[in-house]
Amino acid sequence: MAFTPSFYLGLIIAIYLLGYIIGEVLDWLNLRYSRQPLPPEAAGIYDATEYERAQAYQRDRTRFGFITSAFNTLLTLAFLWWGGFGWLDRLLSAYIEQPVWLALAFFGVLMLAADLLNMPFQLYATFVIEEKYGFNKTTLKTFVLDKLKGYLLGALIGGSLLALFFWLVQHLGQSFWWYFWLAITAFMVLMNLFYTTLILPLFNKLTPLPDGELRQAIEDYARQVGFPLTNIYVIDGSKRSSKANAFFSGFGKKKKVVLYDTLIEKHTVPELVAIFAHEVGHYKKKHIILGLVLSVLQTGFMLYLLSLMIFNEQLSMALGAAGLRIHLNLIAFGILYSPISMMLGLLMNVISRKNEYEADSYAVQTSDGGQLAEALKKLAANNLSNLLPHPAYVFVHYSHPPLLKRLAAIGRAAT
Repeated sequence: MAFTPSFYLGLIIAIYLLGYIIGEVLDWLNLRYSRQPLPPEAAGIYDATEYERAQAYQRDRTRFGFITSAFNTLLTLAFLWWGGFGWLDRLLSAYIEQPVWLALAFFGVLMLAADLLNMPFQLYATFVIEEKYGFNKTTLKTFVLDKLKGYLLGALIGGSLLALFFWLVQHLGQSFWWYFWLAITAFMVLMNLFYTTLILPLFNKLTPLPDGELRQAIEDYARQVGFPLTNIYVIDGSKRSSKANAFFSGFGKKKKVVLYDTLIEKHTVPELVAIFAHEVGHYKKKHIILGLVLSVLQTGFMLYLLSLMIFNEQLSMALGAAGLRIHLNLIAFGILYSPISMMLGLLMNVISRKNEYEADSYAVQTSDGGQLAEALKKLAANNLSNLLPHPAYVFVHYSHPPLLKRLAAIGRAAT
């Protein structure tokens, strides 16, 4: 069977539709599964009223997600079927001849148009659903500024990487992937080192954790476990949402622990120390470096496969072009690669959930497991988390174990 443009178009549409169907079925299963009564092991997390509110929150988000994903899927399928990508390429080609600039303009227009078309959904999710459940703290001004900053960063960083990619393809041919892999690896390392220093402050204010009972308790714990504490910050997460979180960023001397101000507001000092201990566990177990290495390997594998297809003229014609168009092939490859990406994502989630159990276990061994359990319960209650996600949904989507499984593991580790 010849791999004609029609064959590739049919394969691209089939893969895209299959991904959509799998996602919708998982969401539907998860929605139905979460309707169960409050389990006995969840006592102390929700009372009956709050549990019903959490279920309602999950229902509203999932049902709205059905609408959003259906809109985007229909739009993409229409663009594929009627050669919309080829049409946009011809439109821009009338004004731009240089291949790299043409590719940048193509993706710039495409991404801006997609974001503008999705903006009503984003506004509704933020200012209606999140507002309804008391989470939203974002003002319209912050929303607009975030958008403008995001566009600017996308143009500077994303545009630079895309320009390098297309320049390498144009000048090096199929061997481009080695060089771009090295460049993207350097970029990933730099982002790990400097994200909280250069990027995050554009959107949020980071301030060193002030002196006081909490800082003293954290410093005492850090000395106890031999953690070189140099950078611990508070982020003004309350600027956008009442939800709370904490994260670890970077490695070496550039490592930072970041606590949301909403987290500090809602938790006791012993609970916050236990949360900090969990983040230290990620550092001690080298999870940050492992995640970076795995991401680099995945990227190299993807770029190698891309190099085998990037000059396939039939792919360009499948998307509506009259001849070879590298930027159209990039879109086609993204869809064709999605089943592989999904399988690798499943593996990454398995590893990530394992890492979370290990970080919890480390926190139990070096601090107070009971305080960690209480902190996780509060986080779930404050964020209206789903206590009963469907196992298949967890397997595909969750990078963290479900709360009840984490609590059971913490209980076992504490005995």
